Amino acid sequence: MLHLLFCYKQLKQRLANNTTRTVALEAIYSVIINKKSLSAFNYPEDSNTALIKSLVFGTIRFYHQLNDIVSKQLKHSLKKEDLDIHCLMLLGAYQLLYSKITTHASVFETVNVVNTLNKPWAKALVNAILRQIERDKKILQQQVHYSHPSWLVKKVKHDYPNDFKTIFKHNNTQAPMAIRVHASLNLDHYQQQLQEEGISSQKLTIAPQALVLDKATAVFNLTKFEQGACYVQDASAQLSVSLLNPKNTDLILDACSAPGGKVTHLCELAPQCKVIALDNDDKRLEKVSQNAQRLKITNIQTKLGNAQNQDWWNGQLFDKILLDAPCSATGVIRRHPDIKLLRKPKDITALVALQKNILENLWQMLKPGGILLYATCSILKIENEQQISHFLNARYDAKEVKIKLDWGIDATIGRQQLPAYNFDGFYYAKIIKLT
Repeated sequence: MLHLLFCYKQLKQRLANNTTRTVALEAIYSVIINKKSLSAFNYPEDSNTALIKSLVFGTIRFYHQLNDIVSKQLKHSLKKEDLDIHCLMLLGAYQLLYSKITTHASVFETVNVVNTLNKPWAKALVNAILRQIERDKKILQQQVHYSHPSWLVKKVKHDYPNDFKTIFKHNNTQAPMAIRVHASLNLDHYQQQLQEEGISSQKLTIAPQALVLDKATAVFNLTKFEQGACYVQDASAQLSVSLLNPKNTDLILDACSAPGGKVTHLCELAPQCKVIALDNDDKRLEKVSQNAQRLKITNIQTKLGNAQNQDWWNGQLFDKILLDAPCSATGVIRRHPDIKLLRKPKDITALVALQKNILENLWQMLKPGGILLYATCSILKIENEQQISHFLNARYDAKEVKIKLDWGIDATIGRQQLPAYNFDGFYYAKIIKLT
């Protein structure tokens, strides 16, 4: 590990000229070799960020397929200190197989990155591998490859024997940008304002405040964004608040609240309710306050604490609890393709145990007759319907409230949305406390 860290530092020093592909290589290397999240990578301010991100996200999205292709072309594996070259070939392979960049530019510009790595011996190797991939392009593009880790392929096939192909297909596509228009604004009017700014969008019947943009844009291009007119949020996530049905007289807990999408939505629909926004990360909790300030919301009290503990709680029972539980995030892989490289089977076991602990802890804080809404952005049944089934079977005072929505599929308990163009993969279960 120390050796790889040293190689990474060397790589950063070599990529000082910040050309498009050298920066892309740095980001790709940080995920594949150093197991860092894509969200943790800082893109240089003077770089062509849009193009770089498209190269990075594309390469990571199809990593498992590209890695198989490149590895089969190599006569022997590269040394640890030369794994930057391996990552560079993955970047080149992505351009050849999936991007609209010309073949000449894909090969020439990628091979030229070798000059910044101070490894002249690798130039011929990279060129040869990419040329062979270019020759085999039609055959490679016709091959079926889900481009997911084998353990996840197995789990998804087991959970969804009739839908796994569709799930993998959507996971390997870029998600559209969706926004939640403030409840005080007329959706049609705001959509027209966006259209006048050259931003076209589509409405969704199931999510009355949602607009799905035809093309992603910077948030500051959105009409009156800084004045709180809208919030970037997938339509699946927007359903949580309507399911919880907040009232102005409610005391509500939003557990695992950061960065604040759901808690601000709660306050939009019930501006006089009192909401506790709980999170165990003070930096992320600050984002809740920032979002509330932008949306002009004043009835949120942020609290730093762990949802599986009670040291932050004053003993007052909640009318409603929204638990957006820590999960595998397998429903949002299309937005975060690095999940496919960073998530491991052991993580699922730990997450299931954590979810169980949080559920049992928060249940004690709910009033009799109160509602707990359990939500995840996962598609794995062990985190969703199986988790809630175990919880209900262990408690005499808990009962499922059926969710009747023209959205997703009716699970044995709760409702599951699989990844689709307009919706992230998401799960909801609604539980009432009987006594």
